[in-house]
Amino acid sequence: MTLQFDNFRIFRKQCGLTQEEVAEKLGVSRQAVAKWERGETAPDIEFCIKLAELYGTTVDALVSKAYTHDDDPDGRKHAFGVAKVNDKGQITLPKKARDIFNIKSGDSLLILGEEGRGIAIINLGSMPTE
Repeated sequence: MTLQFDNFRIFRKQCGLTQEEVAEKLGVSRQAVAKWERGETAPDIEFCIKLAELYGTTVDALVSKAYTHDDDPDGRKHAFGVAKVNDKGQITLPKKARDIFNIKSGDSLLILGEEGRGIAIINLGSMPTE
């Protein structure tokens, strides 16, 4: 498997971290993080595991094929990043997702799912209260 170095940068940015913050959390230099993101060097498996934990993802997602616009010529598919579930089972949808799908405070969201495949969220908009 070839590492997809773009994922290192993509996940870092989606978590709102700078290269310096990642370096500090992992105990490496900012230059090491920059080299990983440019593909000049590759982190060892220990750092891949630490990066995946830091970014709230899996090592597989971190190093697998990157999502590209070639996979979506119409530009209608989006990868919004990681949303962590809190202890109450709640998530915060990324701002870009809320903006694109016009999700606002007070909207009702229909949650659909298929075991083994995933969850879909449909914005029903504002529902009248009874």
